[in-house]
Amino acid sequence: MHATTALFVETVASLSPATLADVFDHTLRLRRRGGREASRALRLSASEHSAIDHAVRSALLPRAGELDAYRAGLFSDALSLCVIGARSVAKPAMLTREQYALLTGPFTAVGVDVPDHVAG
Repeated sequence: MHATTALFVETVASLSPATLADVFDHTLRLRRRGGREASRALRLSASEHSAIDHAVRSALLPRAGELDAYRAGLFSDALSLCVIGARSVAKPAMLTREQYALLTGPFTAVGVDVPDHVAG
């Protein structure tokens, strides 16, 4: 996994439960504007996907109780949104500028730095 993706995972995994809930809610609102299609546009190899999934899961698993105590299901929600965000950071060239903004915007809205979009 690239250093920028690893840094993204580390950063988002340290967000407070309230902030992760806000990111998830923002992500849901954007799904209607093309977020689902943008997520489906990301095609990673099995090993790339596995590495990102493992990194996110490893980072968030110790906080599962804390996240679910804040809001039921937040651990699962956070896993999903952090994996999608990390996949976007890992492979921005697979996305249009608009798709990249849809998938990373909820994170940047709470102050998480993401790399600029790179055209493919």
